[in-house]
Amino acid sequence: MKKYFLILFLALNFFANANVQLPFMFSDGMVLQRDTSIPVWGWGDAHENIEVYFNHQKVKTQADKNGKWMVRLNPENAGGPYEMSIRGKNEIVLKDVLVGEVWICSGQSNMEFTVSNVQNAAQEMNNADYPMIRQFLVQKDLSAAPKEALKGGKWDVCNKATVGNFTAVGYFFAKKLYAELKIPIGIINTSWGATCVETWTSRAAFENSDEFKEMIAEMPNVDIEELSKNQAKSIKDKVAEIQGSKINTSNESFFKELSFNDETWPEMHAPDLWENQQLGNLDGVVWMRKSIVISKEDSRNDAVLELAKIDDMDITYINGIEIGTTNKYDEKRVYHIPAGTLKEGENVIAVKIADYAGGGGIWGDPSDLKIRLRSTNIPLSGAWKFNVVEINSEISPNSFPALLYNAMINPLIPYAFRGVLWYQGEANVSRAQQYKKAFPLMIADWRTKWNQGDFPFYFVQLSSFNENGGNSINGSKWAELREAQAQTLQVPNTGMCVTTDIGDAKDIHPANKQDVGYRLSAIALKNVYGKPIISSGPTFKSMAIKENEIILTFDNTGSGLSTSDKNGAILGFEIAGADKIFHYAKAYISNNKVIVNSENVGNPLAVHYGWADDAGACNLYNKENFPASPFRTDDWETLTNNVKYTFEK
Repeated sequence: MKKYFLILFLALNFFANANVQLPFMFSDGMVLQRDTSIPVWGWGDAHENIEVYFNHQKVKTQADKNGKWMVRLNPENAGGPYEMSIRGKNEIVLKDVLVGEVWICSGQSNMEFTVSNVQNAAQEMNNADYPMIRQFLVQKDLSAAPKEALKGGKWDVCNKATVGNFTAVGYFFAKKLYAELKIPIGIINTSWGATCVETWTSRAAFENSDEFKEMIAEMPNVDIEELSKNQAKSIKDKVAEIQGSKINTSNESFFKELSFNDETWPEMHAPDLWENQQLGNLDGVVWMRKSIVISKEDSRNDAVLELAKIDDMDITYINGIEIGTTNKYDEKRVYHIPAGTLKEGENVIAVKIADYAGGGGIWGDPSDLKIRLRSTNIPLSGAWKFNVVEINSEISPNSFPALLYNAMINPLIPYAFRGVLWYQGEANVSRAQQYKKAFPLMIADWRTKWNQGDFPFYFVQLSSFNENGGNSINGSKWAELREAQAQTLQVPNTGMCVTTDIGDAKDIHPANKQDVGYRLSAIALKNVYGKPIISSGPTFKSMAIKENEIILTFDNTGSGLSTSDKNGAILGFEIAGADKIFHYAKAYISNNKVIVNSENVGNPLAVHYGWADDAGACNLYNKENFPASPFRTDDWETLTNNVKYTFEK
């Protein structure tokens, strides 16, 4: 605690003994929000006189005793480029300033996902010549207490050289808005992969929440360094308990060898991320080993090793011989095994995995985890031995609540903007039911802090991804999270982009970000900019039971319900009776309603649509080609009912 106050004192002292300084957002190339009061702020000497000049406006103020100052410019029409001058004892001149529409883009990896990784990336980047579109990229940072200033960040003008680093969802959203509005568009990208909603929410919000106030009361008030020490000790103790011994690297050089005895090592399942298993949120280095038996014939030939995907980096060995290494968390590992590497009888695959942040380990589709031999394939999914040799002592964004709010949201306040685009939820699927409270809490928190009213808040519903094979039979956490997102539409001035039809069952980061951005833009164009368009797909409204059929009524049907199937088949519906066992249901459209039935259910009570991790087969749309949101009509118990947010103590 003493160290925290020392840092705060030094920061205040710095601002109080310096020339006029501005937040990183106020720099050359920035975009200001039109048609609203424009806050401009910074730091200087205590009680220093400050003047701000912008497009025929001149505003004066005086810094407070700590050197902080702020003015509010009168609303401006869209336009530019302009210059802004800030004068105190020194002068700062900002050039190429535009006025237009500003949107904040936030969330986890699917918002962080850049244009350079989308489908048809080369073409998209080559055609990107939009000087009226700019991105401010917030530098990643975390903090145990709210910060006044960002760690870093800069504005980039959109062109073929810069657009590759733009948030893809934000870029395609901005591109569509610019095409329709013909005014400058600024996007502020503050996102971090694999992060949960709780780290983006302020401590004050948790303290005023019945759901979370007991949790936050246990949050320690210490600095990041102290938090790191505490977390490192906690993780080391946890690992020692799992492995039966403390972390020890003395024998690490032998881990890749066939002769090494891993009998005492614990086991984990692959493919599946560590965070879903006993290691939890561990960042560091872990060895994983698996033994296989090879025939004499197969041992004579070369082969191919497929290790699905590995988060983040791997060095892979077979019988002590390195056969490949990759440093991309979302790239499939396909390694050639030279002839002579495999032996008749027992062989060992040893993988050294380094995880830098978020989930770690071997993940992906079980069918992508195998050895391909001349005569057969050997599946490698199942139990793997493991041993932790190194942990990252630095805390992760998910270690404690509010860390990213403090460092990457609070310093943006009160920068004026139009609305927020949010793509997050994957990191919260394990506690999907609580997300029904956590997500609206974060939205309310940001709105309170900015004091701009109920500004537009548009979010992306989780895409299809077959993480655990979840469905109506064994439950689906992904479906539960989508339900929580859909229920958030009860919050005023929100909108949801459905993406189950444009996901990738084998990739949590689908490359089609174009349609995501365009669907979000449709919501904004209708609700913010008054365009007379349909902006979303069918949403469940009500049901009626008639003998062995259930009749479903929908809102947002546009000019009518439709299906993408050329023969008129509707997929994705299931039906259950009193036994709560769901069966595939036949479904058809009649009088703009959907009628469902199953020969296996004589007295139906409930319907599921798209209730699965992978809901990509669902094909109910409106005629404007917006997909229907997955839903259920029952309120039966789900997998995540009693799972609550906690942090490492």
